[in-house]
Amino acid sequence: MTTLLIGTTNQGKLREFEAILGILSADGVTLANLRDVGLDSLELDEPYATFADNARHKAAWYARQTGLIALADDSGLLVDALDGRPGVYSARYAPGTDADRCTKLLAELTGVPDERRTARFVCAVAVVDPASGRTVEAQGVVEGRIAHQPTGTSGFGFDPIFIPHGSAVSLSAMGEDKHAISHRGRAARAALAGVRALIKG
Repeated sequence: MTTLLIGTTNQGKLREFEAILGILSADGVTLANLRDVGLDSLELDEPYATFADNARHKAAWYARQTGLIALADDSGLLVDALDGRPGVYSARYAPGTDADRCTKLLAELTGVPDERRTARFVCAVAVVDPASGRTVEAQGVVEGRIAHQPTGTSGFGFDPIFIPHGSAVSLSAMGEDKHAISHRGRAARAALAGVRALIKG
């Protein structure tokens, strides 16, 4: 039995990764979280300018600390009318709650029409095997636009104000259907083949 550590302190992310990566149980993989290894009170820095570099940094640290194959991600929202902000600073865009961050972003887009509210969510995933030093990396992107007000109750972060292309509702209003199209779902599924290869050695 192989253990894959999901390296995130964000409970929303953890739930999504567990739902998506549960398929690995058929490969003899058990999913563990940071609480299982006593690291749930530690928030790692994200010092780099790209999602991929931050994900790789966190996955490598967790792998070294625990001796387990570790997965980590960095993700965020890029809004065209804001020149790509908040980007890698999405989780730190405003102090307080996710709702506070949504409120700030919506305020910055006051008066901006729908055709200029285009945006995308990006997620970079890295999985590191401490035994071999091998790293698997993948990225997922979902295009959409920023709504004028938040809707839905099942998401987190900027989900309540992001409407994916082809949808009439926000990611937060999609429930479990979100996993099929979300940036995190796409990145995790793109990494699956590489993770299976790491497990098999």
